[in-house]
Amino acid sequence: MAYQSPLLSAPGAVGAPDGHPESGVPWHWGDPFAEQRTAVRGVAVVDRSHRQVITVAGEERLSWLHLVLSQHVSELPENTGTEALVLDPNGHIDAHMVLGYTGGVVHLDTDPGAQATSAMPKGGKQTLLGYLEAMKFWSKVDIRDATDDLAVLTVLGPELGTVLDGVLGIELGTEPYAVTALPGGGLARRMPWPGRHAVDLLVPRADLPDVWKRLTDAGARPAGSWAFDALRVESLRPRVGVDTDDRAIPHEVGWIGSAAHVAKGCYRGQETVAKVFNVGRPPRHMVLLHLDGSPEVYPETGDPVRLGERTVGRVGTVAQHHELGPIALALVKRSTPTDAELTAGSGDEAVQAAIDPDSVPAEGVAPGREAVQRLRG
Repeated sequence: MAYQSPLLSAPGAVGAPDGHPESGVPWHWGDPFAEQRTAVRGVAVVDRSHRQVITVAGEERLSWLHLVLSQHVSELPENTGTEALVLDPNGHIDAHMVLGYTGGVVHLDTDPGAQATSAMPKGGKQTLLGYLEAMKFWSKVDIRDATDDLAVLTVLGPELGTVLDGVLGIELGTEPYAVTALPGGGLARRMPWPGRHAVDLLVPRADLPDVWKRLTDAGARPAGSWAFDALRVESLRPRVGVDTDDRAIPHEVGWIGSAAHVAKGCYRGQETVAKVFNVGRPPRHMVLLHLDGSPEVYPETGDPVRLGERTVGRVGTVAQHHELGPIALALVKRSTPTDAELTAGSGDEAVQAAIDPDSVPAEGVAPGREAVQRLRG
């Protein structure tokens, strides 16, 4: 049975449509644009309890993870975290996760249903947990699915410190990925996205409704996955399987450095990561598209991005932003001109689209707001 958050039964909660990547948690609470504004200017809390949580303990926890993941974690300090990937043998992205290390245990939270290419010779897909178990061999590690024990909440906004201190009695470090153990179990982890002020909470799942009530009673506004995704898209942060396809490599979506280390060896897919980094540029890159919202139709994930009659990319996450209007992440060919007049979508639902030049590393280009003005005339 598909996961359903207990918060979906709370007054005002609206679930996502069937088949939506964020199904199972509240999509919004009645006013997604106001929720976004509060997440930027005040403090809001988002239910992300559908995420999978895996813990890795044991004396070889860091050295083993260092061999399995794309990130350099062999010397990860206690009470810190990072992001990491699992790649297939050709360097394509299988799974993305965020780590939090405290109390001798590494917590990995990832998208629900995360999969990885099997370690068996014939390949095929298996669950991420199954892949990690298959890679254990004789290593002294304890791998456990902790999804039934821990649930993820994300607190957003410049006033989050006051709420977290008052409700949970913690003062979190200011550095990205600083981790603090929570008194009742779980952890708090500062994040560099979405937006400038974000903290992930891994709380005991049994306490999820109570923690939610305490946070909202303290002033945090309930916000849905709609608001979170809009801010994630604005922050140029991809989601596996939505903003990536089966050919995507870390360089194309901005995960070099933040989630994939180019200098360390001995992890699956490392040869591709190092080669592309040292020899040349990837064939595609991820950009932010501003969409023409006047027809009131929008492209869907996987739809083509076209320059004239030529397909130059694919649409990823499509979002409605409280300031930018309709926007989307897209993987496009690197040769696509930044000022090109594009269309996004298929058939009668194709709309005009413009690349936000601020999302493409370049000098001497107009600021992103001009792309919006150009698109909307």
